[in-house]
Amino acid sequence: MIHFKEFWLNNGLQVIVHEDPSVQIAVLNLLYKVGSRDEDPTKTGFAHLFEHLMFGGSINVENFDSELQKVGGDNNAFTSPDITNYYITVPHQNIECAFWLESDRMLGLPFSDKVLEVQKNVVIEEFKQRYLNQPYGDLWLKMRPLAYQKHSYRWATIGKEISHIENATQDDVKAFYNKYYTPNNAVLVVAGNVTVSQVKKLSEKWFSDIPSGQPIERNYKSEPLQNQKRELVITANVPADMLTMAFHMPARFAEGYHTADLVSDILGREKSSRLYNALVRDSEIFKSINAYVMGSLDPGLLVISGKLSSGVSTEQGEKEIWNVINLLQNSGLEKQELDKVRNQAESTLAFGEVEVLNRAMTLAYSALSGDVNHCNEEINRIRAVEESDIMKMVNELLIEKNCSVLHYKSN
Repeated sequence: MIHFKEFWLNNGLQVIVHEDPSVQIAVLNLLYKVGSRDEDPTKTGFAHLFEHLMFGGSINVENFDSELQKVGGDNNAFTSPDITNYYITVPHQNIECAFWLESDRMLGLPFSDKVLEVQKNVVIEEFKQRYLNQPYGDLWLKMRPLAYQKHSYRWATIGKEISHIENATQDDVKAFYNKYYTPNNAVLVVAGNVTVSQVKKLSEKWFSDIPSGQPIERNYKSEPLQNQKRELVITANVPADMLTMAFHMPARFAEGYHTADLVSDILGREKSSRLYNALVRDSEIFKSINAYVMGSLDPGLLVISGKLSSGVSTEQGEKEIWNVINLLQNSGLEKQELDKVRNQAESTLAFGEVEVLNRAMTLAYSALSGDVNHCNEEINRIRAVEESDIMKMVNELLIEKNCSVLHYKSN
């Protein structure tokens, strides 16, 4: 259970406070409701580019990191298809420094040509190193447009192609910033050795004067029901053949999400899972294999992915995966098997609440459901999943017409 209080500023900023006087630190986590799904299809990679631009200095702070280091602080950020998240950890006595720094970045960026060019080059180099010049790096650049035909999940957070970043102009990035980096499009969580009254005072002082932005219309194209199997074969200089299968599944806060998540655990979580036992340990068809869910705010994907043993084709590997799925569909599962994955899921949630930073991030993300307390109901939702729910989900999701398959072959 993560205890919290929440309030809103007049400009629309949602503020959540989690008090924990047992620690000596404080965390300020600022989540912006913008990710790669919000991008123009002809100008992708902007959400991730902005993660970099936000560290290039703000109106009154030339060097973000150096100011934070003076007070013993640390910070980082990440971008996903759904959000961009910034977080700062400081000794609790210095929490006001975090308020100052984050409010100044929200208030305004200098948009210097030099910073833009530097960060564009950083992102382009990351694109090349992590996605184009690394074994299997382009897997999701290929898989996303295979699995998604309409929704903006069809491109990765890094972007569709390097040229979109290369061609980004000052006008482009200013428009993106002015639309999405506003208090009414953000969730601020302050956690650790702080008090609600303290956070209210600091929030008013540092954020209340920042103007609210225009309401954002989010017209994501709904992904139509997939009604036939999709396949793509690519060949590259990689050490081993790899097979990835993706099945459409419920959204993160939708009914059925936890059921689908447990299905993925039954199939491919750790070395006690069905896929590992059958295809790695017993038959050695795969060198490694796992299954997981994407956890997307809009309907996402249940993924099965593995590297084949030498001499085994991706086609044979896919056939063997379907055999494991069919056995589950035809024979069902034992009660202890469901108990095991439910206990694992509960343990993951419990361990996730140990660190103050994790609690802050959990509260921020949970706010996207419309109810911050959703995070405290997760365990009950997991416990409520029955064997009949699992089998219904298996039979609805794990079928060929709902499957996109990427055969990644070594040359």
